[in-house]
Amino acid sequence: MERITWDQFFMAQCHLLAVRSTCTRLAVGATIVRDHRIIAGGYNGSISGGDHCIDHGCYVVDNHCVRTIHAEMNALLQCSKYGIPVAGSTLYVTHFPCLQCSKAIIQAGIRRVLYATDYKNDVYAMKLFAQAGVSVQQIPFNEGKIDFSSEEKYSLFEEMLSTMQKLGAKDEELAPFQERADQLFVK
Repeated sequence: MERITWDQFFMAQCHLLAVRSTCTRLAVGATIVRDHRIIAGGYNGSISGGDHCIDHGCYVVDNHCVRTIHAEMNALLQCSKYGIPVAGSTLYVTHFPCLQCSKAIIQAGIRRVLYATDYKNDVYAMKLFAQAGVSVQQIPFNEGKIDFSSEEKYSLFEEMLSTMQKLGAKDEELAPFQERADQLFVK
C-alpha cells in the first residue's frame, strides 16, 4: 500500500471527525495541527448537552442554523478550554471556512488553512486571509487512499463486469459503469 502524505493524513482526520457531526445540513470536520501533531479537532454540532439538529431539527434564522457551532470554532474552543496555544499552527478542514470562522482563525494566529471542498467561499474571507498572511490552499481529499479494501472492491467490480460481458452486455452499455468505477477507485 502506498503511504499517504501528511496533508492527506490530516485531511482524513477531518473527514472522520465530520462523521460525528450532528448537523443535518452539512457535516464538517476540522483538525488543528502543529509540528505534524494533532492538537485539537472539532465537528459542527450543538453546544455540549444542548439539543441536536439530528434530534430536533435545525433552528434556522436568516437561512443559517443557529443551533450549531462550526467545526473550526469547536477545534479553537477546545484549545482555549485546555490552554493549548494555536499560534503558528495549521488548520485542516473538510469545507472552506465561513467568514466568521475565517476571522476567528486569523485572530487565533493560525498560519495555514487547508480545506478539501469549496463551500460558499467568501471573497472577503479570502481577502482577510491574504491581508493577514494566512496561506489558504485546497487539498482535494481522496477517500480511496484510506479505503483499505479498495483493491478487493475493484476486483469484485471487474469480475462482475466480465460476467455481464459474457452474458451479452455490450461494451457501450458497460462503459458508464467502468467510468464511475474508475472515478470511485481513482484508477
